[in-house]
Order: sequence, then structure tokens, then C-alpha cells
Amino acid sequence: MLSNPVPEAAQRLRQWFASHRRLFVLTGAGCSTGSGIPDYRDADGQWKRTPPVTYQAFTGDAHTNARYWARSFIGWPRMAQAHPNDVHRALSRCEAEGRITTLVTQNVDGLHQRAGSREVIDLHGRIDTVVCLGCGERHSRAEMQERLSAMNPAWSGLDAATAPDGDADLEGHDFSRFDVPACERCGGMLKPDVVFYGENVPRPRYQQALAALTASDAVLVVGSSLMVYSGYRFVRQATEAGVPVAILNRGRTRADDLAGLKLEADAGAVLTAALG
Repeated sequence: MLSNPVPEAAQRLRQWFASHRRLFVLTGAGCSTGSGIPDYRDADGQWKRTPPVTYQAFTGDAHTNARYWARSFIGWPRMAQAHPNDVHRALSRCEAEGRITTLVTQNVDGLHQRAGSREVIDLHGRIDTVVCLGCGERHSRAEMQERLSAMNPAWSGLDAATAPDGDADLEGHDFSRFDVPACERCGGMLKPDVVFYGENVPRPRYQQALAALTASDAVLVVGSSLMVYSGYRFVRQATEAGVPVAILNRGRTRADDLAGLKLEADAGAVLTAALG
């Protein structure tokens, strides 16, 4: 599929906006690449790298758990320093102008909220929070970073290439020598408060998003290939209900044949121009 130049794409999106005033917006990793957070998939929707660790491996294999936290220890500072970009700012403006009823994001970086969006459902959770799998107590990821640093001082000077969602491409190290703290309250296993592969989106969160979809008159997808079913199903449900769908994404998506409007251009530039 050919890309749409920004002026053409913006004009088509502006016309689409004029016909739909209660938007359900679904966003993905492509929204945050402009903030320095890499995405997982290429323009064809294929993995660029090894797929993320699964929940089963994280909880069931000590070496995988230590490897995850070691890479996260190196990658987290860059994630924490990321700033919203033009996509986040434009969608925040859309909400402020009354165009968006709810924004459902598959991202875990919190950048939509930092840009000013308020009606946000974090479908896959938030990477800046850590939860105990034993007692459910939650702490900030910044606090976890301090504990990891205190327990692993020899790892503090390491550097590695940035990977998606606060990960880092840290290889060639003995991860069995990386110590992972347990919950200070119950001694349970600590996990980022995000939905790992192999986990399901919590039912109440899904139902909240579905209710928002029902209250909307159109769906706008921004920066997502929709290859993950937890996001794709909303587009499919919208189509089955006769709700129009527009997609703004560079590259192929799983729902191209369901969209009444598909635009391939820089999302930040298109959204900013479409708003005038």
C-alpha cells in the first residue's frame, strides 16, 4: 500500500473528523517511537526482535526472571526520561476539544497522560508500577530501581541499546549473578504491573473499554499494527456493530480490510495538521 503524503492524509482525516464527534481511540507502539521508545514490529507487522518474555517464563524460571530484571535495570532510566511527542500532544488536544470520549492505549509508558489526556484506559497496564504477585501490594518502578541498584552495584555502569518498554539489549552477562528483590511485605515475587504475553487483560478493564466503545460513534486507530488480539478485537467488534473505523499507521495492520479509511503517513504530523 502506498503511503499518503501528510497534506493529503491530513485533509482526509479532517473530513473524517467532521463526521464523527465521539471517538474511541486505540493507540499502539508507533505512537511512542518519536519519544525514543522502540516498537516491536516492522512495516509488515513481523517481529523485529525476539518476542517479549512470557508470563509463564517470568514466573516459572529464575534465570528468565533475573534476565528480565537485569535488562530492565539498564533500560528503565531511558524509559523514565521519555517525553510525549506530537502524537500524544495532538490526541490530548483532540480530547480537550471534545472529539475523544475514551483513549485506549496498548502502550505501558504513560505518555498519553503526561501529555494531558485524561480519559485513558491503559489496556496492558503501566510499566512505572510494580506489583507483588503474592499480596498485590504496588510500588513505583523508581523505588524498584533503587532496590535493584543497591543489590547489584556492579551492574550500575553497564550500557546497552534501548529496546521496547524499558528493556535493553543486554547480552553476554551471567544473569544468575543478578539479584532480584522480593516483596518487603510478604516475600512474594515482584512483577511490572503490565500484561505480559501469556496473560489476559483483566476482565474489568476490558469491560470498561468495551463500554467506552459502545458509547462512541467511530474508532480511530493510531500507531498500531493490531497484531495483538487484545487490541484488534475492539476494531472487529466495532465493525460487527457497524461503527466506522479509521487507521493511521505506517505499514500493514491486521484490520486493513475492516477500515473505511486507512492512512499511511507520519501520525504526529497528520494529526497536528488535521486539527489545524
